[in-house]
Amino acid sequence: MLAFVPALSLAGFWIGGEPILLALSLLIPLVYGLFLTTEHPTALRGQDRRDRDLVSMAMAQELAEQSFEQARSAQLHTACLLFEAEGLETISRRMGEEVAETLRLLFLNRLRDLLRPEDSALRIGDSRFMALISPSLRLDLEALLALADRLQRGLEEPAATDTGVHYLSVAVGFCGSARLRAGADGTDMLDCAQAALREAMDNAPSAIRAWSEGMRAERRARSALLSEVEAALAKGQIQPWYQPQLCTSTGEISGVEALVRWMHPQQGIVPPARFLDALHDSGRLDQLSEAVLHHSLTALRNWDAEGLHIPRVSINLSDVELRNPRLVDRLKWDLDRFGFPASRLGIEVLETVIAESSVGIIARNISDLARLGCRIDLDDFGTGHTSIGALRKVTVHRLKIDRSFVTRIDRSEDQRRMLAAVLGLADRLGLETVAEGVESSGEHALLAQLGCDHAQGFGIARPMPAPQLAEWAREHALHIAEAQKLGRGNR
Repeated sequence: MLAFVPALSLAGFWIGGEPILLALSLLIPLVYGLFLTTEHPTALRGQDRRDRDLVSMAMAQELAEQSFEQARSAQLHTACLLFEAEGLETISRRMGEEVAETLRLLFLNRLRDLLRPEDSALRIGDSRFMALISPSLRLDLEALLALADRLQRGLEEPAATDTGVHYLSVAVGFCGSARLRAGADGTDMLDCAQAALREAMDNAPSAIRAWSEGMRAERRARSALLSEVEAALAKGQIQPWYQPQLCTSTGEISGVEALVRWMHPQQGIVPPARFLDALHDSGRLDQLSEAVLHHSLTALRNWDAEGLHIPRVSINLSDVELRNPRLVDRLKWDLDRFGFPASRLGIEVLETVIAESSVGIIARNISDLARLGCRIDLDDFGTGHTSIGALRKVTVHRLKIDRSFVTRIDRSEDQRRMLAAVLGLADRLGLETVAEGVESSGEHALLAQLGCDHAQGFGIARPMPAPQLAEWAREHALHIAEAQKLGRGNR
């Protein structure tokens, strides 16, 4: 077509003069654009395929509402099914976003192939997909369960890419319009499907859950807990308690771990398992870590002022907090504000986080904190799947041995051999060790004999508020001094 443009322009000028030439100059680009879009779709390949496949939650609600209204007008039923491809986030971190995007497109195409032509399938998140079933006469619970099972099995088939074969589990939550209360709409149907999906993800990999009225009360309770937790955080009711760690060779305090507790005005002490998920869902984990850090450094300064020798306080950071690109600068600013060297602050990172994130922003933040001078502890060692290669890529100073390796070592030969193997590995890697969950004096003594560097657990001391820890530390120092006097007297 472009070959005719000069001839058309010249002919237009000779036939009609400047008016025709001007009209042609406006018309030709329009015709050319239509030509490109209809006959040459590759001209649009600059568009981001991800943007075209991904819809916003507002658009998902609008589509669910349209499907719901169509079914109601025809006196039929519809349904919304949500699918979570569990493991896509890990693949994105480990292998790159391009591999993850290839799998997202593959999943979406699979879902569309598994559905009828009149049904629709969309992607509504990085790992979440939605199916809307066109108005049908029979969409009862039994039919929807069978459909969910068939779709799940199809989506969980091994996915082959240029990087290899990937096996992902898929959680499913769904809600049919027939199960909703009178007066409900399409947005309610989508919300209920989301609640069912959360229930599925909380239970087990590859779980399938249907919406039920029992979930409504749970949703209200979750919402109430979230509001209460946010208020508690703002009022300072959520604070760290401190559990001492002892050097097994000297018996002296080698550090303390800050463990968060909620001091509820009516319920008393609320354990973290009850409220950490709510803070995670509300995106308040960074705010929690800031509060824990501030309280911990304040406590460390007060202990120094009282003449207590507590070398270090350690705080736990989740994967969410470790992805913050401003994390290192924030911690450095807080340390400078309190006048502490970075060596007085320990950072505890779960082994599962290291196993899944030995490269990327998390690994960089951990290494930058180590270069700053913070001590890095690998928490719950032995419960994840960290490879030696991953430990080489991420700076770690100490392994915190999970309590499952420590329990009954004074009574079980198998436990002792397992613990000895872990301690031998740490020694070869040049890492210190901390044993968690020490419950008895026998376990404590045997840990020292086997060469574990530090010990922590209820058998030594339970977590306690900062003032109470100060009293415990003074009493413990007296016991150590008395033991040293007895030792010298027996020579």
